[in-house]
Amino acid sequence: MDTTSTATPITVTDGAARKIRQLAGKEGYDEPILRLRVVAGGCSGFAYEMGFTGSPEPEDFVIEAAEDVRVVIDPKSVPIVTGSTLDFDTALLGGGLKVNNPQAIHGCACGESFSI
Repeated sequence: MDTTSTATPITVTDGAARKIRQLAGKEGYDEPILRLRVVAGGCSGFAYEMGFTGSPEPEDFVIEAAEDVRVVIDPKSVPIVTGSTLDFDTALLGGGLKVNNPQAIHGCACGESFSI
């Protein structure tokens, strides 16, 4: 089942797309495809996992972003991240790719996990 859709569960900012393209190139990926997953864990219940993949799985939701970047999300993670924004924070401490999730009601002090 191909769930590629025009409905976008998350928004990817242009800054995040540029950083994803840059990081993918450094890791040897010609096509920048970032997998975003929500996993159980951390001190608040859930955590985000991000990493590059060679291709989407058939059931993934595929978000087309600027810079010819794609972000793929598995069906179990979609309801948890719907309405979120993937952004790039340039802060020296705590910067990087960040998911701003309006459904998250609590985040841990380390910033690595959240609850909804």
